[in-house]
Amino acid sequence: MSLDDLNAQVAADLTKIEAGKPTWVRETRGVYDVVIVGGGQSGLGAAFGLIRERMSNILIIDENPAGYEGPWDTYARMVTLRTPKEITSIDLGIPSLTFRSFWEAQHGAEGWAAIDKIPRGDWMEYLRWYRAVLSLPVENETRLTLLDRGSDGHWRLSVEGPGGERTMAARKVILATGIQGGGEWHTPDLVKHLPRDRYAHTSEAIDFATLAGKRIAILGAGASSFDNAQHALSHGVAEAHVFVRRKALPQVNPIRFMERWGMTGRFAALDDAAKYRVMASFFARNQPPTNDTFQRAAAWPGFRLHLGAPWLSVREADGEVIVETPEGHHGFDFLILSTGLITDPKLRPELALLAEDIARWRDRYEAPADLANPLIDDHPYLGPGFQLQGSPKLHGLFAFNYSGLISLGLSASALSGLKYAIPRLVEGVANQLFLDDQEAALTDYLAYDEPEFVSTWEPR
Repeated sequence: MSLDDLNAQVAADLTKIEAGKPTWVRETRGVYDVVIVGGGQSGLGAAFGLIRERMSNILIIDENPAGYEGPWDTYARMVTLRTPKEITSIDLGIPSLTFRSFWEAQHGAEGWAAIDKIPRGDWMEYLRWYRAVLSLPVENETRLTLLDRGSDGHWRLSVEGPGGERTMAARKVILATGIQGGGEWHTPDLVKHLPRDRYAHTSEAIDFATLAGKRIAILGAGASSFDNAQHALSHGVAEAHVFVRRKALPQVNPIRFMERWGMTGRFAALDDAAKYRVMASFFARNQPPTNDTFQRAAAWPGFRLHLGAPWLSVREADGEVIVETPEGHHGFDFLILSTGLITDPKLRPELALLAEDIARWRDRYEAPADLANPLIDDHPYLGPGFQLQGSPKLHGLFAFNYSGLISLGLSASALSGLKYAIPRLVEGVANQLFLDDQEAALTDYLAYDEPEFVSTWEPR
């Protein structure tokens, strides 16, 4: 089978499930039914889910150039994805739309058997193909700057794009803005005084060519630390030192349990106390690097690992950046921060007019003292369909990004959770659209008199 054959199979499969049937949503002139902010895997999958449910007046906007949405061809530096290759996601149960079908159309069944994990670049190629084969409506290089409620009750999205600044209107807005979409990447205070050419977060563009032959320090124990270490060393960096606060790297990955024992799909059914317990443990455990990523980094002669070595201070001296740890002082040319993110709606500029209205976990649940974690408490408290809650003015706003972690588990920004998360989101959006128009729908239903049974038979 070729890609052309696969494209034809996708078209046939969509016809069989009636994916192109006319919409049931009532038209509001000049207003989108749904605008999805973010054209990465979550936004594309959400759009397809809405289209399957016959919602056609939708638009995806993304601030990046076409084909560069999400992290895969921008700041992601792993060689392969971290999830098992068999996991399905945005195909939504249609075999011809799976990555496996995409791969086998190019490399055959033998090629599929030969790979261990999905290569990062090929995953991005899959997303480009997915967008094209489904003809999803994406407007690139368009950035949401501010979100507010209009006087007519619809959402007003202030956006910047190639044509300048403008406003678009929508009944519903889905924030499919990825891992950082619920807050911001975290930069520790102890490095903020340094010149910006001395450090970067792993989420930023880094010109590794300029670091060839130099010594760099990487802070953090997560997988991205080792992704960046192996990437830097493969681009000629002389030494890459990874500093970890813990005395041993984590070994257990709780995500594997969640995937195997139903917790990824059924997490939303837990009560608040159970959700909090699960996520408090999740935060405390952290995730280990994958074995292959660690081995790639460790195989380089210039790799160094410092355990039990938190950074106590950072300063410039004699042309170097001096990092002080309990084991002593180290001099480097550049620092890379693999320090994760902070989730807090107040950190999102597009939510500046709404952040105070958003209910947080601390507003709805008081955790036991031995579990309480302010990082968890700052997360928004979402409804079952990813609805932001709190003030009535938030009606129609959905957070389909990493900020849903505590309320809905590994969902909107985790590949293993998307196949469960997208149907929940679609149901939440569809239910709101229907209920918003329920009076008109009921009036039309009660007046409905289109004959269906027609007979010329007459009694004898």
